Amino acid sequence: MPSIKLGTFSPSVLLSVASATGALAEAGLEVTEVPAKTSAHQFEDLFESRLDAAFTNPDNVLAYRCVPGNPLGRTGDVRILGAVDRGLGLGLFTAPGVAGPARGGRLGVDVPGSGFAFIAFELLARAGLARDSDYEVVSLGSTPKRARALVEGTVDTTVLNAGNDLVAEARGARRVASVTEIGPYAGTVLCATADGIAAHGAALAALLTVTSAVAGELAAGRHREVALAAVADRLGLTGPSAERHLAILTDPAVGLVSDARLTRAELDTVVHLRNRHSRAATPVTAEEALRSGLVDASLLPQNEA
Repeated sequence: MPSIKLGTFSPSVLLSVASATGALAEAGLEVTEVPAKTSAHQFEDLFESRLDAAFTNPDNVLAYRCVPGNPLGRTGDVRILGAVDRGLGLGLFTAPGVAGPARGGRLGVDVPGSGFAFIAFELLARAGLARDSDYEVVSLGSTPKRARALVEGTVDTTVLNAGNDLVAEARGARRVASVTEIGPYAGTVLCATADGIAAHGAALAALLTVTSAVAGELAAGRHREVALAAVADRLGLTGPSAERHLAILTDPAVGLVSDARLTRAELDTVVHLRNRHSRAATPVTAEEALRSGLVDASLLPQNEA
């Protein structure tokens, strides 16, 4: 049975459902999730073939393909193979007892040059706060780490999603803005390097087929109890919080993507945020990124671009 070492930032309920329903086994797949410390570590592992593929933010793929000034200081032939979700509740949160974003606070990010950080900078700018002058930026790594730091009061604000948002809310954090205020957004994509595709192309195509099919089945109301059990097991959410997360997973605006396709509008939002909030000397355009081969549609279900 082909095995895929898959980098992830948050425990994947989608993969748990695919496993519990037998969809992965039926496709002849075994997927091992490898938690990421930071986006830089994840892409170093991809480039060094310690990972076969990754669930990651599309801005990370853009950065490590097209922006030489990324945190690793290197680019490579890494490609977006398909979209997985549209943010899963991605938004800006304040710590327990903090009513809203305010001057003098601390913002927790993965790293300052990452896609989720750009979302935070944008949502804080819309609240009237400027980076560096109005708040301190603190690098904390992956989303679960940022959620813990927020509820412990180490930082005042951060961006959360994928169940980490509801875990933080249950402990007193407050959602103050959503990525949907910015525009269409893809929160997670499946990516791999050219070497990873050459070595595992058939398995990665099968994975896209399985994840998109299971996403569609969940949206149609199937596997409800299996999904709630996975939410409890992977995220520690039960009762109304688990129900809320299942509703997010199946919401077409912010939930799982049932056709695995990254839209041009979603890519445009990612590029706009990078150009507005990164400190790169030269902006990136969506047209240039696409011409470079950023999106590889060859493994999409039924090979439809």
